Amino acid sequence: MEFAQLHHDALWVLDEVQLMDVGLATSVQLQAFRREDAPRARRPVVSWWMSATMQDAWLETCVDFAAEVPDLARTAIEDRERTGALWEVTKSVEVTSIPRTTDSDCKAWAERVVAEHRGGVTLVVANTVDSACALHSQIQAKLASGAKTDVRLVHSRFRGLERATWREQFLHREACRPDSDRIVIATQVVEAGVDMSADVLVTELAPWPSLVQRFGRCARYGGAGRILVVERFHSDASCAAIEVKKETDRGEKRKEDDLKTSLPYEPADVAAAAGAVREIQGADPQALEVFEASLEAERRAALYPYEPLHVLTRRELDDLFDTGPDLTGADLDISRFIRTGDERDVGVWWWRIEGDSPPRDRQPSRELVCPVPIGRARDWLKPKGGDDHEATAKLRAWVWDYLDGWWRPLCDRDVYPGQVILVDSAEGGYDATVGFTGRKRGKNEPSVPTPDKLDAPSASLRADLAQDHDDLSVSPYKTIATHGAEAADMARSLGSSLGLSAEAVRLLDLAARVHDLGKAHPVFAAAIKNKGSFTARHDLAKAPDGCWHGVRGLYEHDPGSGKRRGFRHELASTLGLFELLWRVSPDHPALLGTHRELLTAAGLDAQMPTSSETSASPTGFVADLVQLTAAQFDLVAWLVCTHHGKVRATWQSTPSDQDFVDRDERGQPLRGVREGDVLPATALTGGDGRTAELPALGLHLDPAALGLSTRYGSSWVERVARLRREHGPFVLAYLETLLRVADVRASRLETPDPLLQEDPS
Repeated sequence: MEFAQLHHDALWVLDEVQLMDVGLATSVQLQAFRREDAPRARRPVVSWWMSATMQDAWLETCVDFAAEVPDLARTAIEDRERTGALWEVTKSVEVTSIPRTTDSDCKAWAERVVAEHRGGVTLVVANTVDSACALHSQIQAKLASGAKTDVRLVHSRFRGLERATWREQFLHREACRPDSDRIVIATQVVEAGVDMSADVLVTELAPWPSLVQRFGRCARYGGAGRILVVERFHSDASCAAIEVKKETDRGEKRKEDDLKTSLPYEPADVAAAAGAVREIQGADPQALEVFEASLEAERRAALYPYEPLHVLTRRELDDLFDTGPDLTGADLDISRFIRTGDERDVGVWWWRIEGDSPPRDRQPSRELVCPVPIGRARDWLKPKGGDDHEATAKLRAWVWDYLDGWWRPLCDRDVYPGQVILVDSAEGGYDATVGFTGRKRGKNEPSVPTPDKLDAPSASLRADLAQDHDDLSVSPYKTIATHGAEAADMARSLGSSLGLSAEAVRLLDLAARVHDLGKAHPVFAAAIKNKGSFTARHDLAKAPDGCWHGVRGLYEHDPGSGKRRGFRHELASTLGLFELLWRVSPDHPALLGTHRELLTAAGLDAQMPTSSETSASPTGFVADLVQLTAAQFDLVAWLVCTHHGKVRATWQSTPSDQDFVDRDERGQPLRGVREGDVLPATALTGGDGRTAELPALGLHLDPAALGLSTRYGSSWVERVARLRREHGPFVLAYLETLLRVADVRASRLETPDPLLQEDPS
C-alpha cells in the first residue's frame, strides 16, 4: 500500500493473477486519489500498467478513475516493429479431457505429460498448489527408471530462499536450451515475470487471461511450440457443456460439481475460455490478435470479466492512514485490497531452536518466510484454544509479542492473517523441493534446512519490533540539542535536493530540532544505566550500546514515578511542544486564539499561564515556533509525534498503561506519559545556530481528550482531521518519511558533541 506500511512480517509474494485482480483495482484507485490530491502534492506520481491481457474496461470499473481512462496514454508495438523471432513463431493448440475424482488424482494427467515430453523443456501449469504437488510426485514416479529428466516444482508456498535459486538454476533463458531435459510443474506464479520458454506447454484449463499469459511461456524466443490444454472434470461432461446463466449473481450458490471443476476460478470464466481454445487457429501473438479482433463486445466481456471483490474507497484510504498497531501490536489487515479469496496467509519461519525458547534477537529475513494459507496452518499447528497466555500448539512454535518485545509460545488467538509464526526446524513441515508440506514431525519428516547463521536486523528494524524498542538511540553519546541540530541539517539537505518549497523545508527543520525533546523525560533518562562522564546530564538523546537497561526493563527505572512500560518519547516531545507555545503565546491561533469566545459561551474559563510560567521575549527556537501559523504548528506537531510510527492519528492507552499502579491519583499513563509529568529545562538549537535552554515544561494530556481543551484548544483528533483535509495522506506520509530519514541519518553520525565536555577528573 502507498502509506499503510506493512509490518516487517508481512512478506508475501503475490503472483500476477492476484496483482491483476483486486490489486489492479487498488492501484487504479490509488492513482485516482493521487490525481485528486495533485494540487497539494510535493512530487508528481504516475502509474504505468503493463500486461498482455489488461482491458480498458477493467480500469473503468474503478469509479474514481473511470473518467480518466479515455485520456490515458497508450503504448503498443507498431506493425513495423513486429519482426524477429518473437513474431516468426507457431504454437499449435490441442484440447483434451482428463477426468478426475480429486485434486490429487493426477495419474492420467501425469502419464500424458510424460508422453508429451520429448526432451527440451516441458512446462506444466496447474490451477492449484495441491494439484501441482500431486502432479510433481506422480510424474517423478512415472518417469522411466534411470531417466535423467530434471523435474522441478514451482508454486507460491516456498520460502524466498528456494525461490531465489530458481532463476539461477532453471527459470532463465540460458537454461531453456534444446539439449535440456527438464519438466517444470508450476502454478499461476509463472504467468508473468518469468523469462523462460517451453517447447511443450501442458496447461490446465483456466480463464482466458490466464491462458494467454501461459501461452506466452511456450516458444517464447521463436520457433515452434506445442500447447496442450487439459480439461479436468468430475464427470464425462466437458467444461464447454456447463450451462452458466449470464445473469446469475457470482455469489449465488452453484452446483457443487461445477465449483469443483473450476476451482479456484469462476465456472463462467472457465466455460468461456473452453469455447475460445476450441476456436483459435494457434496461440502465437498474431493468431490471438486476429481471434480477439473478431470478437463482439459481449463475447470479449465474457472472456475478460473483471469484478474485483473489494474496491478501495477514499474513506477507506483515509482510515488506513492511521497505521499504528492495535493494543496487541497487530497491524492493519490490508490483504483484501491486494489479493482475492476468503483465505489469507500467515508466514511460517523455521529456525533451529536450542532450549525452551528462541533467542530474542532472532528475526526472519524475507527469504526465510513461507506464506501458508491460514486454514492449512491451523490444521498443521493444531492449536486447541484455552487461556490467552497458555501455549496451545502441539508443535514448538512462537510468535513475536510487540508489547513485550519477545518471542512467546503460540496460542490459538495468534493464528490470523499477516502473522509470522516461528517454528522449530526440527518439527518439519517444509521440504526445499516441494515447499510447505504441512506434515507432522515424524521419522519420515526431516528437519527443515536453515542457514548456519542469521544476519542481525538493522537498528531501524529493531526499533519497529516492539513498543519499547528504541534502538536508533544506540549511538555515541549525544545531547538532544546537538542531535536535533544534526537531524535538521539532514532534513534541510533532503528537502532542498528534492525541490521542496522553502516553507516545507523550514517546517521539517523545526520538527527535526524538537523531535527528541521528550528524551529529557526522567523515564527516558533513567533508561540509560551508564552515562559515563555525563552522569549529571538529563538531556542525552544517544548513548552507546551496552549503556541501556534491557528491553523488558527499559522504562522501569525512574525512581518515584513507577514503571512506565510502553513509554514513547515522541508523545512527550509533542506535549512539550504544546506546553512551550502555551507558555509564550497562549492566545496563539494554534491554541486558544480562535476558541476563547466559544469557551466563554460554554461557561468555561480558559487556562492562562501565571506570571511565573510566562517566558520572556521568545528567542531562538521559541521565536521560530511563535511565528508559525496554526496550520504550520499542527504539521510540525504531527511530524514530531509520528517520526517513529508508533504514536499517530489517535492517542490510545496500551495494556502496559492499564497495568500501571496509580499511587498519587494523577491517573493512568498514556503511552507511558502521565498528567503532570515534567520535562526538565533542556537546551535546543534554533535556526540561527544558537543553543538556548528551554524552561521546565509540565506535560498535560488535554489534546488526547475529545472536544476543546481550556488549555490548548483543539484536540489531537481534530488537528489530525484538519491536516488530512489540507494536505492529504500522501503528502503527510511523504513528509513523515523525510523526517524519519533525516533522523536515521543523523543517528548514524559519530561526530563529537560540542555540548559534552569530558570531566578532567
